Amino acid sequence: MKAWKDTCSEAASSATLVIPKGKQFLVHPLIFTGPCKSGAINVMLSGTILAPNGPDQWNASDLSTWLAFEGVTGLSISGFGTIDGRGKGWWDRSCRYHPGQGCFTLAPTALRFQNCNNLKMLNTNFHNSPQTHVLLLGCQNVELGFLNIQSPGTSPNTDGIHIQFGRNVSIHNSQIADGDDCISIGDKTYDVKINDIKCGPGHGVSIGSLGRDGEVVQVNNIKVKRVSFHGTTNGVRIKTWQTGRGLVQNVTFTNINFTAVESPIIIDQYYCDKPDSCKPTDTGVHINDVRYSKLIGTSQTEVAINLNCSNNVPCSGITLDNVRLVSATHQFNQLVSSCNHVSGLNRGIIEPKSCLKI
Repeated sequence: MKAWKDTCSEAASSATLVIPKGKQFLVHPLIFTGPCKSGAINVMLSGTILAPNGPDQWNASDLSTWLAFEGVTGLSISGFGTIDGRGKGWWDRSCRYHPGQGCFTLAPTALRFQNCNNLKMLNTNFHNSPQTHVLLLGCQNVELGFLNIQSPGTSPNTDGIHIQFGRNVSIHNSQIADGDDCISIGDKTYDVKINDIKCGPGHGVSIGSLGRDGEVVQVNNIKVKRVSFHGTTNGVRIKTWQTGRGLVQNVTFTNINFTAVESPIIIDQYYCDKPDSCKPTDTGVHINDVRYSKLIGTSQTEVAINLNCSNNVPCSGITLDNVRLVSATHQFNQLVSSCNHVSGLNRGIIEPKSCLKI
């Protein structure tokens, strides 16, 4: 913390904090706060930062955060180092998989950025976060690239990257393996570009879930291209709660490849965290202007295209443009599409046969 305070108070045009190569640092929960005097704050992460080894070694009352930057403008992190969350102790006591006395519904996020604008993080490795690996809250003008995020497919709630209340975010050239969404996009998020990502295992790239508490959601201008999914439970997904309101629009998924993915293309407007526990409502989020172009690969399930939209606020302007999906197994002779309350356009070859109402 003294090194951070010295860096943040440096009045030069740029200031650099170095985590040296070849060294490991056991670090308890820390929040690095701004604003800083310099407009260019560099963190050279060349060594390894280790989290406390499980909940029994956690010495803070806040279980949500391990490392965080708050209110820092012009922050740049690079250096090929590693942030190791040592999450197994948390996963072994997760209420999701191990309900009962002493279990945890909340576990630390490895690295949170809050209200950090003009942020760049390149060439960073993340291992085994207790929960979400990288969390962006209220950040604008962000570039995340050449990241390597690795945790087991069985690790609960370990999203690779989650964005909330963000604008102008670019995520590129990264490999993500985890137990939840590789990349998830939350409410009040605009102008996101995701490209050249390898995802798997995990739950795919998701917009949502949105509208859980009945809020008016807004997500606009999301571009996802050149993403490969391998063995994921979903591919490209939009998920909303029935209780939500608002709009998701101007979304494109282009040049996507699926290998043995359970649900390659899915819109789920009846998302619920517990089966049969969500009552019908008269509300819904409007999903409009979503384009699926040049998507190919293999599906593990029979329903390869599943567009299950709100009966109160149907999806509109959905385009399927040259989609070719075949079965990953010999269990299904032919894949199918399923559509509910959705209209749009078909272009080129669509396999399995489209169910869109024109």
